Amino acid sequence: MWARVGCKFLRQNVSKNLNLGSRFYSATSSSVVRPKLPQSSRKGRLLTGATISLLIGGGAYASTVDEATFCGWLFSATKVVNPFFALLDPEVAHRLAVTAASRGWVPREKRPDPSILGLEVWGRRFSNPIGLSAGFDKNAEAVDGLLGIGFGFVEVGSVTPVPQDGNPKPRIFRLKSEGAIINRCGFNSEGIVAVAKRLGAQHGKRKLDETSNASSSSSDEIKHGGKAGPGILGVNLGKNKTSEDPDADYVQGVHTLSQYADYLVINVSSPNTPGLRQLQGRKQLKDLVKKVQAARDEMQWGEEGPPPLLVKIAPDLSKQDLEDIAAVALALRLDGLIISNTTISRPDSVSKDPLASESGGLSGKPLFDLSTDILKETYTLTKGRVPLIGCGGISSGADAYKKIRAGASLVQLYTAFAYGGPALIPQIKAELAECLEKDGFKSIYEAVGADCR
Repeated sequence: MWARVGCKFLRQNVSKNLNLGSRFYSATSSSVVRPKLPQSSRKGRLLTGATISLLIGGGAYASTVDEATFCGWLFSATKVVNPFFALLDPEVAHRLAVTAASRGWVPREKRPDPSILGLEVWGRRFSNPIGLSAGFDKNAEAVDGLLGIGFGFVEVGSVTPVPQDGNPKPRIFRLKSEGAIINRCGFNSEGIVAVAKRLGAQHGKRKLDETSNASSSSSDEIKHGGKAGPGILGVNLGKNKTSEDPDADYVQGVHTLSQYADYLVINVSSPNTPGLRQLQGRKQLKDLVKKVQAARDEMQWGEEGPPPLLVKIAPDLSKQDLEDIAAVALALRLDGLIISNTTISRPDSVSKDPLASESGGLSGKPLFDLSTDILKETYTLTKGRVPLIGCGGISSGADAYKKIRAGASLVQLYTAFAYGGPALIPQIKAELAECLEKDGFKSIYEAVGADCR
């Protein structure tokens, strides 16, 4: 994250900073008497110094070449910085990552996405189908920075009506060797009022920027994005832990936040809020969706109409549960389903890990097969009529491609991003484009549900 800041500064005044650095080193080395350090400390300082030198040297070189090369170098540089996050407590690392993205201390993608990755869903133009799932930016603090990394869309939340702290800490556990995470956060949220203020301020700033830049943009240019500017913004709604009327919580979320969203998500699948998954039952889900749709449709909307409404479901569902959900989605013309949330199961690949006994939802690589099977079955049950977002265990372009072939129009990741950092995003997009071209597909549309036909 520091690479982008440092390199931007270097581009402006490389020689000046090198001279200043030389004078500082001379002054400190001659005038300060330091105690003799242990061998391990000296090695640590040497390693840190070497890392910083490589970043500065690489940045100085890359800043002299074209913008695309410089942009690529910035993303590559994050591979050096990202491992340091793994040394921190998971929740501290998460907080630091959100702060970095919110302040622009992350690389910004300047290179255009491969044209083969562009698509339109719900009347919204996506420059690529790779999204960041809810759970990372719970309170909409870093939307612009995250979209700037190169995601096609970002989903914030889950947002609850009333602020709540969530479950006691520690509540996030890394299973590094399996590329997995167990969390039992429990909808920790600043609440819809705080999130609405933040999104409202961001929305106003974007509108002002769009107005000031309107004269310089081409009128026939293809526009990608929505209310978040360069990309699509989803808002994920949750209920409070102590709420006695869950339906009212989701309705309140719609009334307060839908004006800022390109799509809305009803989250009824987190395993960390008591009773939440019971809302996936046929009658409960049907009643809930009807109320939320009514709340959305009674609001005043412009030419673009109301935001699409999606439901996020769990991977731990029986075939009958899936049939019920598919029936509700088709009967009520639901705009989409996200498949899936985290799992309460512990696949064989993680069962022997000492942390596997921790309660909470499992995400990451061990979830991939389970969530993809559920995705494929849901695509078949809905007959391809309901747009699906594939989520769970994606860590490469090949994984994203498998989700698309299983029926997903869009895909989301989180855990792999936590481990791999910003450099993972351009890598996944390049790999996905290669997979499509290798199999002779000319667009994402042609590949959706290919394994179900």
